[in-house]
Amino acid sequence: MAKRDYYEVLGVEKGAGDEEIKKAYRRLARQYHPDVNKDDPKAEEKFKEINEAHEVLSDPQKRAAYDRFGHAGTDPNFGGGTGAGGFGDFSFEGGFGDIFDMFFGGGGRRQKSGPRRGADLGYDLRISFEEAAFGKTTTIKIPRTELCSTCHGNRAKPGTPIKTCSTCGGSGQVESVQNTAFGRFSTVRPCERCQGEGKTIETPCPTCAGRGRLRQTREIKITIPAGIDTGHRLRVSGEGEAGERGGAPGDLFVNISVKPHPLFKRTGNDLILEQGISYAQAALGASIEVPTLEGTATLKIPEGTQPGTLFRLRGQGIPHLRGSGRGDELVRVGIKVPSKLTSAQRDAIRQVAEAFGEEVPPAEKGIIDKVKEAFGK
Repeated sequence: MAKRDYYEVLGVEKGAGDEEIKKAYRRLARQYHPDVNKDDPKAEEKFKEINEAHEVLSDPQKRAAYDRFGHAGTDPNFGGGTGAGGFGDFSFEGGFGDIFDMFFGGGGRRQKSGPRRGADLGYDLRISFEEAAFGKTTTIKIPRTELCSTCHGNRAKPGTPIKTCSTCGGSGQVESVQNTAFGRFSTVRPCERCQGEGKTIETPCPTCAGRGRLRQTREIKITIPAGIDTGHRLRVSGEGEAGERGGAPGDLFVNISVKPHPLFKRTGNDLILEQGISYAQAALGASIEVPTLEGTATLKIPEGTQPGTLFRLRGQGIPHLRGSGRGDELVRVGIKVPSKLTSAQRDAIRQVAEAFGEEVPPAEKGIIDKVKEAFGK
């Protein structure tokens, strides 16, 4: 009896998306489940047909082969028979690429049937300057593939049997032997029937549709150490994608970037602060309050301080990422020149300049002085 078109079995169009195929499968699986149709002898066959169609159309590789070659593309022996170009009785299961498997070992193309570690995930996290300096604990949301909480990854509905694959005998691999003009070749590859797991299920898990894994968004707590900087990467073991066939999960890598600070610049574990002081403070000396990451500190400006002088506040910098202690805060002073002066301030500065023997332009006369001068007073 010829097999029906898989798209027809599920009642979807050929271009249907994954979600549409999943919904159609769940609806039909509930409708034709043998437990619901105990008096209908054809329900079990219909249910198996629905599972077979879903198994192919929910797998991107199998679906692509089915769309191109029809049911022959899902046959484990597809590609065998008399080959083109005089290869005689070669029987290669996966198409022309497997010729290289037979002759050269196929190390780069052969799939492994054993446990497979889950993929690593990356996450970009932007934090404030203070959070980078002193550290913090935060929570991030990560979309990832996890083991199904209902079937715990075995793909079967709880309470239903999981059988040893009749094709591979539970090994997860099948061996094929070919007699060729070059001799006798034996190839071992993952079993197509059980996908290399060595076991088959009759009733898929209703939660994950028999995939064993689900896409979930998980909240993960991240501890950011004090002293971290842009470009550093944190590794959170076991928080990546779920593994396959009992494999370990991957890891999560958090890539750190730090927002700039409005006052401070960081160089290593030291901070640089540009601090303005007045001409009088620079010339006569003073004690001023300067900002730090944790508040303020008193900085003594000695008499005769020149613009660009660096002062060091020890232990006011960034904590060392690995080890104890902190860097320093370096304060670079500059002279603040007032943009507006009162007459008294202008006269005072003029007197200072004259005391130092500096030539200064004469004071500009006010309008009253100009009127008096006009009338000879």
